[in-house]
Amino acid sequence: MSVGIVMLVHNAFGRAEQVARHWAAAGCPVVIHVDKAVPRRKHDAFVAALADVKTIRFSTRYRCEWGSWGIVAASQAAAELMLVSFPKVRHVYLASGSCLPLRPVQELIEYLKERPQTDFIESATTADVPWTVGGLDAERFTLRFPFSWRRQRYLFDRAVDIQRKLKLQRRMPNNLVPHMGSQWWCLTRRTLSAVLQDPDRKTYDKFFRHVWIPDESYFQTLARLYSTKIESRSLTLSKFDFQGKPHIFYDDHLQLLRRSDCFVARKIWPYADRLYEAFLTDPAGAMKRTEPNPGKIDRIFAKAVERRTRGRPGLYMQSRFPNEDWENGVTAAPYSMFQGFAELFEDFEHWLSRTTGARVHGHLFAPDRAHFAEGQTTLNGALSDNPILRDYNSSAFLTNLIWNTRGERQCFQFGPMDNQDINWRVARDPNAQVSVITGAWAVPLFRSNLDFAEIRKTAAKLQRIESAHMDVLRAPRTKARVRIWTMAEFIEAPMEPLQGILDEIGRNRLRRLSEAPRMVNLTGFGQFLQNLKNQGMHPYLMGDFPVVRGVDDEAKPSLKPYLVK
Repeated sequence: MSVGIVMLVHNAFGRAEQVARHWAAAGCPVVIHVDKAVPRRKHDAFVAALADVKTIRFSTRYRCEWGSWGIVAASQAAAELMLVSFPKVRHVYLASGSCLPLRPVQELIEYLKERPQTDFIESATTADVPWTVGGLDAERFTLRFPFSWRRQRYLFDRAVDIQRKLKLQRRMPNNLVPHMGSQWWCLTRRTLSAVLQDPDRKTYDKFFRHVWIPDESYFQTLARLYSTKIESRSLTLSKFDFQGKPHIFYDDHLQLLRRSDCFVARKIWPYADRLYEAFLTDPAGAMKRTEPNPGKIDRIFAKAVERRTRGRPGLYMQSRFPNEDWENGVTAAPYSMFQGFAELFEDFEHWLSRTTGARVHGHLFAPDRAHFAEGQTTLNGALSDNPILRDYNSSAFLTNLIWNTRGERQCFQFGPMDNQDINWRVARDPNAQVSVITGAWAVPLFRSNLDFAEIRKTAAKLQRIESAHMDVLRAPRTKARVRIWTMAEFIEAPMEPLQGILDEIGRNRLRRLSEAPRMVNLTGFGQFLQNLKNQGMHPYLMGDFPVVRGVDDEAKPSLKPYLVK
């Protein structure tokens, strides 16, 4: 009898009974602490179920709330009972009801017998602890925490704020150096008894009673006073996620747990029948004798954390969705947004689709509906053309569209009459290729039969919207590939920008001029802009557009192929 097991149990009593019997059958005495929050009826039934095992004891009960002193008090009471009841115990192993032995218990007994003076307890100074979550490292010891973090969060936060503002600080008793580490330790009788029988224990207990999460610092600090040899590691495999919550092991983690070579693992899902059967009743499936090495599976957990926090590019999930800029790439694949092209060129969408092979949509964010390619009403991923559904979360609509059509280049039209909520989403996206001909929104107005007063009012509104959009696209935070031309400079030499767009999409150079899209007839457009000026509006986004432009074809031969059908 060289190893005693202290078990802290608060639920899943059937599994706790199964594991306790497993420890006892291997010759390890067990002292069990049952959370005082457990109803008396359940507690009595659990005690009665184990009454036939002579080497199992039950200690005084304390209420064990997370982050509270009760967990330390429970560990103290159970450890004291262990040392008194079983004098032959040389190591005391602290475990929980959700812990599961992964290797034959005899191997643990022999492993500790070969290291009679070694204490296995993770114990590092606050400056060396990288895993704390919540912003409290050294302050865990210098501030007081009289309120529950879970049940009285408001009071907890207010108490911390007040102490910080008043610069209230406590001092460590007897100049102790605070250490932190995993709650799950394995201490020698010599070290554990020295901690529990320390003449200054009342002083230490009084201090740590108001430390935040004392079960991760009480034994970790005091063991440093008495241990002759500490290995700062736990023999229990216990992994935590990026939020500081423990990973739960399920049946499909069987091979992963075997690769760890650890003696014990937690937390095990109570309904993981395959794990309990494999490790408690299958000696043939036991792991080989070797040094525990949880680092062997750290790479797998690191990948899991990265997948959970970063995910796949352009795919949003619950754990990251509320957090701005947590996405691993704004969208899943490159895409193109065109502004002003469909207004300046006839049948631009079909031309672009034929030329590039991409799926070219109309105005996806138009007021009436999402104009999907080929007039579709739904798209991959059950995306509807309904504007109400689309505008409920326009950014998610865009990212879902790109995700569900990855592998096929997506292009769509945009303009100042469309929903502008996606402007920053597109601007921040390195996958976005944005091509803008400013002022081209005036062409449909020029060709309309609206009353001129209505035209002037609409033109002023659209110019104001497009100007704000250009400010976004030119902002320092913009990561999209953005190219902006005024309408005047674009029609001076349209082939060069068109070729640049096609090259970026990945198509070969145009071989013949006839492959270029046909520009709409702009005869009289310059006078139209002058009329807007005469009515008191200044249409500046079109650039320097002379009144005669579009009329004197001989003066501008480069436009002739586009102005004449």
